[in-house]
Amino acid sequence: MEQPQRQIRATHTDSTITVYQAYRPEIGGPAARKGRFPAAWKPDRMTWIKPSFMWMMYRCGWGMKEGQETVLAVEITRDGFDWALRNACLSHYVRGLHPDRAAWQRDLKRAPARVQWDPERDLHLRPLPHRSLQLGLAGEASARYANEWIVSINDVTPLAQEIHSLVRDDELGRAAALLPEERPYPLALDQLGHLAA
Repeated sequence: MEQPQRQIRATHTDSTITVYQAYRPEIGGPAARKGRFPAAWKPDRMTWIKPSFMWMMYRCGWGMKEGQETVLAVEITRDGFDWALRNACLSHYVRGLHPDRAAWQRDLKRAPARVQWDPERDLHLRPLPHRSLQLGLAGEASARYANEWIVSINDVTPLAQEIHSLVRDDELGRAAALLPEERPYPLALDQLGHLAA
């Protein structure tokens, strides 16, 4: 079945959704051990969360890029994630969706969250024809993420390394079997028309 051009696909339960981030070990290690980000984590900086495991692998190079050696699976509340989406602005201007570029810039400056739709990736990290959501959190959204929404934080670097090793050995079936199960997220994009383009 063909994937919609834009669709949030994620590992989720009735009350939580799993997103991915990658950090240097001094942040990622303590975060996974304590289930919350350490003092070295900067809440005043925009932080990007990704529901797609494969997009995270593309971004962090399977956990081999400098400063992104620790890959985290962060389980957060769906209420928090949905709030961020409702209060997000697209990270780029879209003619017809925004009244004009100035209006988009005002919305972007006020919004505590922003959305980018980037090509999803296959096991070789090549772009696929459908897109994956990235959600940037700043200000109020970043603070809520760190202090209210997190349910658990797990270090999935060993999983990333194992899948990468299987891909290198051309064991694609075995690699795919280890991927987290990501299903369409039950928040229709027609409820989020402001993010649909």
